[in-house]
Amino acid sequence: MVMYLPDMPRASTGKWVTRAGSTGGGSSYRGQKPVNWYSALVIIVVLGIVSVVYSRFEYRSAVAAASAPPTVGMTWYAGFSFDICGSQLPPPAPSVNASKGGLFTAGSGVITIQPKSAASAGSNATLGKFVDNYAGMVLTANSVRYPGHRLFKNGMRCAKGTPDAGKIGQVKVEYWKNYLPKTKPVTVSGDPANLKLGNNSLVTIAFVPSGKSVPKPSGKVVLALLQAPQKASTPTTPSLPTGVPGAPAVPGAPAVPGAPGGSTPALPPGTPTPSGSPTGTPTPSPSKSSG
Repeated sequence: MVMYLPDMPRASTGKWVTRAGSTGGGSSYRGQKPVNWYSALVIIVVLGIVSVVYSRFEYRSAVAAASAPPTVGMTWYAGFSFDICGSQLPPPAPSVNASKGGLFTAGSGVITIQPKSAASAGSNATLGKFVDNYAGMVLTANSVRYPGHRLFKNGMRCAKGTPDAGKIGQVKVEYWKNYLPKTKPVTVSGDPANLKLGNNSLVTIAFVPSGKSVPKPSGKVVLALLQAPQKASTPTTPSLPTGVPGAPAVPGAPAVPGAPGGSTPALPPGTPTPSGSPTGTPTPSPSKSSG
């Protein structure tokens, strides 16, 4: 049996290993600080603190925005109108998905602000939320569209047949904090979608030439705004059709169960009549005194 012994390391290799070991464990290496490692650790800690603070700020901001009025369960109303190239357009039709959003219209030029969740409550009850919930309506700082009409962008000319035909227009939104005649309007700057709507406020969405004043919503819209709370709180009493048991057949006559509709109900014997005598009872004639 032949056995082979492993080759022994050369003397030069041993010297190299000895030199490397002495260098790695020498005092010069131990004296160097791991600056990169400490720097990375500091950056990780700072980023963690910043993310926690930002998340806490976002959470508190969302809670504060939802806790301000109008809160979930409250109902506010605001009037609005469109003025395109000098023509004040009629109120848009009722919203088709009113139950899903928190802001909708019944078609009378009044926006019902009825938050369903925190997303449409408080400072989130904005004009943009209403516009986004209405199909075909567009409103940005640079464009506007009345439902069913063309889209107008800043710099476009007004169409023929309008009071401002041929003039270059721009988007302009005017806001009144209430409907009182002496209230002065405020021109909305920036993105009008961020405008928070107040209770009993008015807003006009317009596309007009630069420098032209924007009219307040019409008196009909203001009247509908004032009547909106009453209409919402007044219950409707359904009327019974003719022929339904329980409906009075003759105006002013008492309803008698079982009486056919459209006929005068039969009165039971003994019921007083308008003359004061009960039915079914003979009225005695005055007796003549004997002479």
